[in-house]
Amino acid sequence: MRTARFALDPAFTVGEVAPRLFGSFVEHLGRCVYTGVFEPGHPSADEAGLRTDVLDLVRELGVTVIRYPGGNFVSGYKWEDSVGPVDERPRRLDLAWRSTETNRFGLSEYIAFLKKIGPQAEPMMAVNLGTRGVAEALELQEYANHPSGTALSDLRAAHGDKDPFGIRLWCLGNEMDGPWQTGHKTAEEYGRLAAETARAMRQIDPSVELVACGSSGQSMSTFAEWEATVLAETYDLVDHISLHAYYEPLDGDVDSFLASAVDMESFIENVVATCDHVGAKLKSKKKINLSFDEWNVWYLSRHEESTQADPLDWPEAPRLLEDNYSVLDAVVFGSLLIALLRHADRVTVACLAQLVNVIAPIMTEPGGASWRQTTFFPFAQAAKYGRGQVLDVRVDSPRYETKKYGEADLLHATAVRADDGTVTVFAINRSRTEPLPLEVALNGLELTSVVEHSVLTDPDPDARNTLDDQERVAPRTVSGTALQNGTLTAALAPLSWNVIRLA
Repeated sequence: MRTARFALDPAFTVGEVAPRLFGSFVEHLGRCVYTGVFEPGHPSADEAGLRTDVLDLVRELGVTVIRYPGGNFVSGYKWEDSVGPVDERPRRLDLAWRSTETNRFGLSEYIAFLKKIGPQAEPMMAVNLGTRGVAEALELQEYANHPSGTALSDLRAAHGDKDPFGIRLWCLGNEMDGPWQTGHKTAEEYGRLAAETARAMRQIDPSVELVACGSSGQSMSTFAEWEATVLAETYDLVDHISLHAYYEPLDGDVDSFLASAVDMESFIENVVATCDHVGAKLKSKKKINLSFDEWNVWYLSRHEESTQADPLDWPEAPRLLEDNYSVLDAVVFGSLLIALLRHADRVTVACLAQLVNVIAPIMTEPGGASWRQTTFFPFAQAAKYGRGQVLDVRVDSPRYETKKYGEADLLHATAVRADDGTVTVFAINRSRTEPLPLEVALNGLELTSVVEHSVLTDPDPDARNTLDDQERVAPRTVSGTALQNGTLTAALAPLSWNVIRLA
C-alpha cells in the first residue's frame, strides 16, 4: 500500500487543548447512576454508597468534567426532588426513559461524587427548560452556588452542605430542537427562553459560563437555521452552543461507519461557520465556542427496535442502552476523539455520553464486577497524552470509497505537543485488511526518540471485553517504529488505534 504522510511543525498549530475536552456525562438513564456509580450495599461501596471500584476506573479514564442530570431526563427534572433527606424524597415517573426515578441519588450526591474523583472533575449542570423555566433555574442556581443568608442557600446548609457547590458551567436545557423532548420548542421559542434565563442567571453571577442548545444532529431538518435563530437571541449572553452526534454501522455499511469522523468534522465546521455568520451580522468581536456535550458510538437502531410502551411498566434503573463495544467500535471511537482534537481551537467542551453502563466505557454488574470496555482505552490515552498544543496535521493518504461520505482517507490523525516539548501522534488506520505505512516529517521539533508506540487492534474486529472475559482487548506496545534524521516511520496495523509518543 502507498505510504501515508504528513509533516509536523511547531509554527503551525490549531490551538490549545481545553481540559474540558475530556468530559463525560451522567444521566438518570438505565443503570448509569443506580448500580453504576451508586450502589449502597455493594462490597466496594463507601459510606456514601458510591462504588469505589467505579471511582478508581473513572480516575483512570481521566474525565475532567461531568454533565448532569441529563440529557432527555432534565426536561422533566424537578431539582427540589433531589435534595434534602433521602427518605423524604419523592418517587417520580421519568417520561424521557419510561422509568421510575427514586431520587436516592441527587444534587448533593453528584457533587460528592465529583469531589471523590478529584479536583480535576468539574460539574456541568443542566437546567430544565422543557417543563420549567427562568424561575426554577434561578432557584437551583441560588441553592447550589449562593454562599449563605438566603432561603435557598440556607436550605442547602440545613441539608448538610454548608459550602456552596461552585457550579460555573451550565447547560440551558437539552436538545430542545427534538420532537422527542418533553417541552420541545421552536427555535424562536427556545431562543427567547434561553436568553431570558441566561440574562437572569448572569444577574446572580456574571461569571457563569452558559451553553445554549444547538441542533441534536446535523441531519435535523432545522439544522443551521436553528443555530442561527437561537444565537440571534443569545449571542451576547452565552459562551457555547452544543452539538450532539452518535454513530453506528447501518445496513452493514462498515466502510462508512469507519469514516464517521468525516461527518463529525463537517458538523463542527458547519456550526462554527453559522456561529461566525451570526457574529458578523451582529458586528461582534466575540467568538462562540462549541460544547460537543454528547458524542459516542451508539447502536440506536437496536434501542428503537426494543422499545416497549406498556403503560403500567415503569421500572427502576432498567438495563437500557448497554452496548457492548468491539475493536471496530473502539477504532471509530478513537477517530471521533481525533476529530475533537483537530478542532480544539473552537471545541472547548466535550462530553462522552455516557460514563457507566449506558453506552459507556465502564461496565458494572449489580453486586459484582466492574470492567473496561474497548472504548475505555482510546479515551484514557487521549486524556493523558492529548494535553498541550494541537499541531496542524494535513495528511497525504491513500483513500477508499464510502457509500455515505464519498472518498475518505485511510489515515485519520492528529498530534499534540506538550509543554515539555514531547509530541504524541494519535492515528487510526481505516483499512480492514492492509497495514498502512506512515511517514511523518518532524520540522523544527527537537525530538530524537520513540518513547512508545501503543496499538489497539485484534485479528477479530468483533473482539470485545465482557463480564466473562474482561481483559480480552487492551492496547499493546509494538516494535519497529523509528525516528531517524527527523522522520518518523511506522506501520499501522489494519483497523487500529495508534498512540505514538515522541521525545
